[in-house]
Parts: sequence; C-alpha cells; structure tokens
Amino acid sequence: MTSSPLSRRDVLRAGAAGGLGIALAGSIEAIAGPAAAQAAFRPAVGYGELVPDPAGLLSLPPGFSYTIVAQAGVSLLESGQPTPSDTDGTGCFRSPTGSVLVNNHEIGGSEPYPVPALPGLVYDPGARGGTTTIEVDGQGRRLGEYVSLAGTHNNCAGGITPWGTWLTCEETEQRAGGRYQKDHGYVFEVDPHDREQNLDPVPLKFLGRYAHEAVAVDPYTHAIYLTEDAGNPNGLYFRWSPPEGFRGGKGALRALAQRPDGDTVGTLQAMRCLHGSRYVADLAEATLPGTRYKVEWVDVPDRDARTVSVRKQFADGEVTRSRKLEGAWWADGGAYFVASFARHADGSVNEHDGQVWFYDPKTETVTLKTIFGVNPDPSVEGNFDGPDNITVSPYGGVILAEDGDGLSHLFGVTEQGKAYPLARNELNGSEFAGPTFSPDGKVLFVGIQSPGHVLAITGPWRRPSNADVA
Repeated sequence: MTSSPLSRRDVLRAGAAGGLGIALAGSIEAIAGPAAAQAAFRPAVGYGELVPDPAGLLSLPPGFSYTIVAQAGVSLLESGQPTPSDTDGTGCFRSPTGSVLVNNHEIGGSEPYPVPALPGLVYDPGARGGTTTIEVDGQGRRLGEYVSLAGTHNNCAGGITPWGTWLTCEETEQRAGGRYQKDHGYVFEVDPHDREQNLDPVPLKFLGRYAHEAVAVDPYTHAIYLTEDAGNPNGLYFRWSPPEGFRGGKGALRALAQRPDGDTVGTLQAMRCLHGSRYVADLAEATLPGTRYKVEWVDVPDRDARTVSVRKQFADGEVTRSRKLEGAWWADGGAYFVASFARHADGSVNEHDGQVWFYDPKTETVTLKTIFGVNPDPSVEGNFDGPDNITVSPYGGVILAEDGDGLSHLFGVTEQGKAYPLARNELNGSEFAGPTFSPDGKVLFVGIQSPGHVLAITGPWRRPSNADVA
C-alpha cells in the first residue's frame, strides 16, 4: 500500500510501453481463451458513466450516493481522540443495528493522527498503528467508533475468518530497537463484537514474521493463505495448515499462539508452481488468462526470521515469487489474490499492471483469472492499473481498489472479464482501500487511504452490465 517503500506509485515507468496491452478474462467462473487476451480491450458499461461529485470527493455512477462514515482528524472516537490516519483494509460483520467495521490504519511514521494507546489494547507502546471498530446502521451511517487494537505497525490489509473475526496484518519487518520495544511483522486477531477478546494483544507468530499484506481463510479446513508485499527478492504466497484436531472459533488462534509451542504450531509453507513438469520462478511469467499452474508447498525454515527474512531463506528453484502480492479474498471454494504490477526493473520476467489469481485447494492449482497490461496513459478515464485490495461482489465479478498512477479508481471486473469504473477519487491521488460489502449487500464500504476516509456507497445495485462502452 502507499506507505510501503515498494509502492506502485514510486516505481519508474522506464520501458513500460511494450507491455501486454490490457487483457482481461473471466474473473469468477468464465475463463476466456487466448484470443480474448489478444483482443483489443473494450471496457464494460458496468453501472454507467461516473458523474462528477460537486463536493469534490467521490464520483459515482448515476443513482449512487455516498456518506462519510469516518474521517481522519475530523470524526471522534468514543474515547475523545480523532479518527486515526491512513485507513486501509477493512472487515465488515453483521450486527443487531446494521454492520460493524474493523478498520486498519496503516500508520508507520509521521502520520498526524495515531491510533490512541489505550490501556489494555497496546502491543508495543512505540508503534502508532492498529485498528478501530466502527458501528453503523443498515444504511451505513455512523453510530460510533472505538479503538480495538493499538501499538502495531503499518497495519495494511487482512481478512475475515469463518468464525466472524478480523485478521489484521503488519506490512513490515521492523525489529525491536529505538522507539520499538518489540518485533513487528505479525498478524493479530480482532473481535468485532467482544471487546474483552481484544485485551492484551497476542501476535500470531505461527503465521510468520514478514511484510504481511492480506489473508484468506478456508472455512472447511481453516487453512490460512497469506500474501507478502516485498522486494529484493520479490515476495511469496504462503499457506498455514493448522495442527491436527484444530477447530477454528473465537479465541482459538489466540489459544494456539499462547501454547508452549505457539510460535511454530501448525505448518507454514511457501508456494512453488509447476507448468507441467517445468518449474515456474515468477507469476509474472503468465500473460494469458486461463494459465494454470500446479502448486506444491515448501516448508518455511525459520518463520520468525530471526536472522534472515523469510523470503530470503529459499534458493532459486525452491519457490515461486511475485512482485507486489496484495489483496486476498475467499470465495467460490478458493482464495483470490492479487499481484499489483510487475516490471523488468524489479526482477519480473514480464511486465503487467495487475493480475488476479485464484488458488483452488481441491486441485492444488492457481489460475490466472484477469491480467491488466501496462497502462499506456494512467491519466485517461477508463484505463486501470495497480489493483490492490479485492472483494468478490454479491452481484457478480470482483471489485478492486486501484493503487496505480494517474486517476485513482475503485473498479469492477465482470464475470465475463470486462473492467468498469465504480468510483473515482476526486479529492487527491490517494489509493482506494478495503472495499467490502455489508452482509445484506446493500452497502459497499471503501476507504480513501490518505488523509483517511471511510465511505459508505449505496445505490441501485444489480449485476453490472457487460456491454461494451460505446
């Protein structure tokens, strides 16, 4: 995400002009053949052309509207301090009054509004990030907000669990030292309803210490799939398999972490891909939607990275890497995950401006569902690049938060593989973050990371039109 030194916006575009040309294929069920990947890109109508916002914040399709749920430095927490800066990944859960949001704050440096270090909720007094929990009604209108985790560092994305909690991820490898009293780079569990469960935060060290981005949890096996946003070398895709007899539920992961063997309980492994019998070193090798690789899993030697970063513990040939692994979401019996972009300059074998992958645990394969070629002009409406956070829409297809160059969009991809704009940031160039629907599908919550807005979008939701834009 934006505060990471690996941000998409910080990468030079040298040599980018010769990319793939934007190519898309079915994002959920339909997978187009190679001809679709070679065809000229035409965007879909979706919900219609975006209408400029007179307030200069968020342009939306006709009939749609938004409300501001929280705003950094403006709205107030129940403890009296302002909403913290830099909203990011967000989980949404059903509540008696409507919904409850658990909202990450990707605070790692000098952001003006830290997560308040309230007693009992702090992991490390030297860190300024964490999560807030926001209660809203059925229309997404704010009812209240409070701190649910503090003293963590660079809380980026995360994921919801099948038992109704939020896993928040630290995108960092920060060691203890200076102002930091503890190591960072862990995952923490936050309960959206039971505040007592959030007291005395416990890092889930068995999930590894690295630059975590997002997670997706298998509701049947309770395996956890994790993305890593890192470079030099590029990051990895991980699977944590629980120990025999483990049954997920509220407090179960915390209980595992507090066992005598809690730092290493279960098995943490990195993905290795094969195309037939040929080893695949880099996910950027895939340029055609429908490309499918067989997956093997390789044990992580030292998941707490005591002397060497996890991704550096593997030799060439042992794992498959990817530049900018970002959002993750469980749906359709598997885990969707996003690679935001790739360039030759960062070691990638091919250049692109975004891939959406799907891991199928039944077949032990990953399939490229959608790919965006290098964007020739990010300032032009309808050109999308740098997908980051992802959610699967209850109305079909996926919705992606753009963290690219030029215009900043929230955009969708239909089941037939055509992209369409859903919202445009008119305030500044900051990325969108944390798109997630309310449990009834009536409200789409999304953030603008900087300075920090959480927004609720309502309107005439339906299956988006797959017709070409004229």
